Amino acid sequence: MQFLSYIAVVVGAYLLGSIPTGYLVARAKGVDIRTVGSGNIGATNVFRFLGKPAGIFVLVVDGLKGFAACAWLADIAIRFFSVAPAQEVYLRLVGGLAVVIGHNFTCWLRFKGGKGIATSAGVLAGIVPWALLIILSLWIIFFALTRYVSVGSLVASFTLPFATWFFYGDWTLTIVTGAMSALAIYKHKGNIQRLLNGTENRVGSPKKNQNKKQSTP
Repeated sequence: MQFLSYIAVVVGAYLLGSIPTGYLVARAKGVDIRTVGSGNIGATNVFRFLGKPAGIFVLVVDGLKGFAACAWLADIAIRFFSVAPAQEVYLRLVGGLAVVIGHNFTCWLRFKGGKGIATSAGVLAGIVPWALLIILSLWIIFFALTRYVSVGSLVASFTLPFATWFFYGDWTLTIVTGAMSALAIYKHKGNIQRLLNGTENRVGSPKKNQNKKQSTP
């Protein structure tokens, strides 16, 4: 039964995470978000090309996907499969990883998805809220200083495992959040290259040709 609980959470969390919120919102407005800006389906690209209401909606829903997977979905599995208390935290962590992977590599879009920042934040709210508070503060500071969403996201991602260890002192939590950080940084490889080349777009900069993919975080 314990094994079945992990399978159920992994499959359920992956499918939940794979719901391409940004793509669906843009499609409802007659836009294929993959063909404008960075081509990314995340909230930043939606915000830039479809406006604040659409961007905020995508941000919130993507965050809720992460929280739902490691909190609500895991709770259902814990009760249904009578999971031992000692296994509960591991079930939540597995759900958190699965939902982020689902968001980043959605099966509905040929395994091409977002960068997982909002979804990861939702997961962290459910398992390491104090660490989330620290990296969210860093994100705000570095975004305010640079006007680059990607810089804030990269700094927050790099800091996450250290903040987790500082507040919780748990190797399992630290390793899992470290894996989430590594995945987030990997998904920003294009942004890192554009930052090095000086071609990354700042928030508030004029929109370029919307019919070609441009560099957005």
